[in-house]
Amino acid sequence: MIEKIRELEKLSKLLDPGLSQRNKWNSDVLNYSNTFLNKLETTKAYISLEKKEKDIFKEDIEEQSIGITSLLNTITTHIDAVGINPASGGHMGYIPGGGLYPSALGDFIAAVSNRYAGVFYAAPGAVRLENMLNRWMCRLMGYSSTASGNLTSGGSIANLIALVTAREDHNLKARDFDKTVLYLSEQVHHSVLKAIRIAGLAEATIRYIPLDEKLRLSAPDLEKTILADKEKGLIPFYINASFGTTNTGAIDPIESIATIAKTHKLWFHVDAAYGGFFKLVDKLSSQFNGIQEADSITLDPHKTLFLPFGTGTILIKNKEKSLKAFQLLADYMQDTIDADEEISPADISPEQTKHFRGMRMWLPLKLFGLKPFKAALEEKLYLTQYFYDKIKMTKGFEVGPEPELSVAIFRYVPTYGGANSFNKKLIKAIQNDGRIFLSSTNIKEVFWIRIAVVSFRTHLSHIELLLEIIEENVSKILK
Repeated sequence: MIEKIRELEKLSKLLDPGLSQRNKWNSDVLNYSNTFLNKLETTKAYISLEKKEKDIFKEDIEEQSIGITSLLNTITTHIDAVGINPASGGHMGYIPGGGLYPSALGDFIAAVSNRYAGVFYAAPGAVRLENMLNRWMCRLMGYSSTASGNLTSGGSIANLIALVTAREDHNLKARDFDKTVLYLSEQVHHSVLKAIRIAGLAEATIRYIPLDEKLRLSAPDLEKTILADKEKGLIPFYINASFGTTNTGAIDPIESIATIAKTHKLWFHVDAAYGGFFKLVDKLSSQFNGIQEADSITLDPHKTLFLPFGTGTILIKNKEKSLKAFQLLADYMQDTIDADEEISPADISPEQTKHFRGMRMWLPLKLFGLKPFKAALEEKLYLTQYFYDKIKMTKGFEVGPEPELSVAIFRYVPTYGGANSFNKKLIKAIQNDGRIFLSSTNIKEVFWIRIAVVSFRTHLSHIELLLEIIEENVSKILK
């Protein structure tokens, strides 16, 4: 047996390469990364899919090892050279992850040390660092020290955590679900609908509250609907508002909704995944009035803090409600009980295994300080307004509501023929060009083109280029 163990040990030690091998890999990966970043200005924001890209399947897992050079070539050819490039300043189609370079270094550090950031006992420094970040975000939103926060994989899990916490706080039982009512905007993010299903509330009643002329949830209609449901003997339970809808960037009337929720004792959740960090911009501070009254808030640092995908946050105003919903102790975790000086992320989340996400957030915030983040966010507001004003003045175009954040919608209305079909051709032409990537949406059967100015690499030159591309392609389609 000893001989067998030593034989296996020799092979298994291949998984722990020495300094020389590490240096070689580090050098090759760094060269790849620098080449990728250095070419961003001349790389397209979108490259359409080709059949040959299925060649990635030839790189399936096998017994033998492959050299790093070959693998990096595969990444360059079959991953980087197809689809949306979210690292590009020309990506204005969706609300992208940012990909700050120090975040990659933070992930590297976290992966090398492999700290388990789920339980305080296991990694007190890591948990303290993440809780420090969560407390900073709580203060930013106006929450007191009684609040808790958790770094999640994104807004979808954050919205789910909020809903489950609300369900447990209201002591809802399965027998109550068919009488329970949730109130959503017609522009609610679809992750909320998934959360309702996953949380077991699929049998509950969903009320879609009408929108006002700026595509925001109508507070008067909300209260009217709640009162009507109470008269029917139903259980009004949960209000979801958005601080920056994905479709148009609209901000629901947070302060008015907070008052309604408090009056009727409903859980009030604000999905600020996209818009929340605009709180750093002084001129928008009044838009946040009332957000401190919300029972829970979703934020996504991988949106408007420009971090890589997989960095979300849920803030719960009362940490005891978080613990009630999720805390559960296993026998094999009994050693951790006396060490809980800090809330352990695993006790306020469905996640037990917890990657040390905080390092990718803390490192860039400390290296840069808040000043350039604030400037980048304010720049995006001005760039969006600049585009909106320009396209609004361009003959043949109509626009949606004045942008409140950094998303706007527009479309071309031809003299002859359907506007919807024309704009489908226009968005396809823009995407095929590839230098700038935009997306589209439908609002009440009207086809709109969306611009989302969120990448920290998007600047005035990109907006000017976009306006040129639009003008060129409108002319081509009209011929």
